[in-house]
Amino acid sequence: MSLTDTKVRNSKPTEKTQKLFDGNGMYLEISPKGGKWWRLKYRFAGKEKRISLGVYPDTSLKDARTRKDEARKLLANGVDPSIARKAQKLQTFEAAVNSFEAVGNEWLLKQKHRWSEVHFTKVTAMLEKNLFPWLGSRPISEITPRELLEVLRKIESRGALETAKRTKQVSGQVFRYAVATGRAERDPSQDLKEALAIPVKSHLSAVTEPKAIGPLLLALDGYEGTPTVRAALKLAPLTFVRPGELRNAEWDEIDWETNEWRIPAHKMKTKADHIVPLSRQALAVLQDIQPITGRGQYVFPSARSARRPMSNNAVLSAMRSMGIDKDTMSGHGFRAMARTVLDEVLEYRVDWIEHQLAHAVKDVHGRAYNRTAHLEGRANMMQGWADYLDELRIKSDNVISFRSAS
Repeated sequence: MSLTDTKVRNSKPTEKTQKLFDGNGMYLEISPKGGKWWRLKYRFAGKEKRISLGVYPDTSLKDARTRKDEARKLLANGVDPSIARKAQKLQTFEAAVNSFEAVGNEWLLKQKHRWSEVHFTKVTAMLEKNLFPWLGSRPISEITPRELLEVLRKIESRGALETAKRTKQVSGQVFRYAVATGRAERDPSQDLKEALAIPVKSHLSAVTEPKAIGPLLLALDGYEGTPTVRAALKLAPLTFVRPGELRNAEWDEIDWETNEWRIPAHKMKTKADHIVPLSRQALAVLQDIQPITGRGQYVFPSARSARRPMSNNAVLSAMRSMGIDKDTMSGHGFRAMARTVLDEVLEYRVDWIEHQLAHAVKDVHGRAYNRTAHLEGRANMMQGWADYLDELRIKSDNVISFRSAS
């Protein structure tokens, strides 16, 4: 006799395990503790086997019968339901392990030792903000060019054309990693070469004319904000490191005996240790700020917490507050300023300049220079650069009113 909802609902546990049969091998198993499981008993290849159809009441009588019918259809086609279920579980597991998010995070970890912390954080944020919410749970092998394009168009709709372009590039790297590791057949981003709007290319703004550098420096010297930001504004042109390297500077990295700032590899874009020879002027800036921040970890700590470096927008915001707009100077502008003037005006060796900019520089044999290469020459160059900036200050007739000019 078939079971009914009422009989299933009212069934009580006994001292021994009970089996209430419904027909065609299906039954309800009731444990002495009251647990109820739907089971299906069947024979395959001459052996008696059984599988679970669900737990009552999460799985109703009707649902259990539907699952039983599906299992019996497999049997009729010569397929063992138990084997089919294991294959389905494996497929589900592989889909989760090989989802775009899982493969993307795996790829990120592979790159971590090669990238600076800043770059790693930026790429991670790009994936988490622009790709994972829409593609993260999808099996990476099933993502189509159209799906990827729809996600990239969401970024374009915000007006972030450059971000859309970079996100496409990052997604392509993830897909190619999936291909290389056997999780995908191809990279769908390759089909989108002309599908996105082309962002207008613009160089990072920088003041590179000597006659304009002096007034700019005097304007920066006159900043009336916090001592920490004021010191950062003074040190930026003297060292021309990347903005992230400047704001993350730590006191332990300053070698007062050798007059050097030694930046560890994990902070560098090139993932190589970098030495910044400190001119007398740069040392003076550090000595001035040391009584204020020297007891903490960071040379330029956050205004909110000494345990964190200052905001990545602190220097930029300070310049904007003085009327120095984005078309005049960017955070990276001090690097372009130094690169241009050191080469074209002061005529220092290009390989010294490139090495001091922490660019990848190789010798005549194609080997990368180590961090101490040409250190004496670079130290002389950095002092000459600082002295030249002082000369430009002195020669400047007035401080340009950037606010009124903007």
